[in-house]
Amino acid sequence: MNTVHKHIVIALTAFGIAGASLGVQAQTTAPLDGRHGHAVGKEQRQAMRAEFLKLTPEQRQAKMAEFRAKRLEQRAARQAKLAESLKLTPAQQPVWQAFVASTTPQQGEHAGQRLTREQRAALSAPQRLERRIALQKQRTARMEARLSALNSLYAALTPEQRKLFDEQQRRGGRHHGGHGGHGGHGKMMRG
Repeated sequence: MNTVHKHIVIALTAFGIAGASLGVQAQTTAPLDGRHGHAVGKEQRQAMRAEFLKLTPEQRQAKMAEFRAKRLEQRAARQAKLAESLKLTPAQQPVWQAFVASTTPQQGEHAGQRLTREQRAALSAPQRLERRIALQKQRTARMEARLSALNSLYAALTPEQRKLFDEQQRRGGRHHGGHGGHGGHGKMMRG
């Protein structure tokens, strides 16, 4: 899949998700359907995609930036709510902040990793696979850093706080800062 096509698919997906959440927020008396209460019909998704495709590349980038900013706000709100429910002590704050920092995506984290179509075409099959392996190693290193921060936090929590933390994580918060199992890095990164 070429980079432009990949960006369009990502943008359409994000636009669809954003549109779905706006649609759910706009509902006042309609019953909530589906696992997460998102009741978006096929026609509505197609209409949102058509609207997105009418946008200029700059407008699409702006929509994507808006979507990412909203996701970061939601993440921060979930983390604040979790911290509040854990009733962290001042001594626990540094490990909590380290944990939060480890789960927050860095601005421009993937900026230099994407290749243009021409750059990708110039790579041989072994070079492409080497690149994929290098990107996977970077991802593994980030996950190991998150695990280290999580282990430090977990060691600082009381048994009651650990129980609450585990319950929050299982209940749908996933790991409050990663990809939650939907999209994210589930597919092999192509660059």
